[in-house]
Amino acid sequence: MDFKNANELLALCRQEGCPISEIMRRRECILGETTPDTVKRRMAKALSIMRSSATIPLENPGRSMGGLIGGEAKHLASHAGKKKDICGPVLQKAITYAMAVLEVNASMGLIVAAPTAGSSGVVPGLLLALQEHYHISDDRLLDGLFNAGAVGYLAMRNATVAGAVGGCQAEVGVAAAMAASAAVELMGGTPEECLGAASTVLMNMLGLVCDPVGGLVEYPCQNRNAAGVANALVAAEIALSGIRQLIPFDEMLAVMYQVGRHIPAELRETALGGCAVTPSACQRCGHCG
Repeated sequence: MDFKNANELLALCRQEGCPISEIMRRRECILGETTPDTVKRRMAKALSIMRSSATIPLENPGRSMGGLIGGEAKHLASHAGKKKDICGPVLQKAITYAMAVLEVNASMGLIVAAPTAGSSGVVPGLLLALQEHYHISDDRLLDGLFNAGAVGYLAMRNATVAGAVGGCQAEVGVAAAMAASAAVELMGGTPEECLGAASTVLMNMLGLVCDPVGGLVEYPCQNRNAAGVANALVAAEIALSGIRQLIPFDEMLAVMYQVGRHIPAELRETALGGCAVTPSACQRCGHCG
């Protein structure tokens, strides 16, 4: 049971009468020549790591290796505790968790690349926030991760998830597409709505460059993970409301890849353009010549 593109994935969902998560779970068992229990155990371990990386910095913030970030998630949590947040409970918690994961990554802690280290906060950020607000079980959250995995697999197979190849639209953009699709399934949406949300995310983040300050996956990466969570939540809400995405996910992936290839080289993870070469960035990071 394999699929090469979103059309084939949707065809399998219709044929088998099951959600994207179940198709991906079966694929992992067949291609990995392993049992459902083993696949579930591996995904549960990933979820455990995601939860730790999203919550530890709220109590014990750490400074990044480059010294550019550290403590942002705790600031957000404290702000919410004062009832001054304006995003609402799901989004506020999601951006807090997303920024926390990037803090752990930048301080050489243990994270789950989803799909990359630089975009590792988006999927856990949104899914853990939804779990808390809607009292979703861990088993259901694993369904969300299998769904997200299917979207990430399609992006890796048919486009790219590397900032050096496609810009940040390929890293945070795909992460947000994964999160949006997973969120739609968790909230009762159809496979078509899941991939519609994923397509909407890529559309909204099209052209986003990769310009890490000092060449480090710290800044502006952390802020963009927070923005990716917001984008994913918006796209999921649109899809769940019944608004149809006119451009299928396969086509949007192709567009994203094409746009990425046309982004100038200095704006693709080289730290030679964009935010990375502003006077303030060079002064702060100390890596610029």
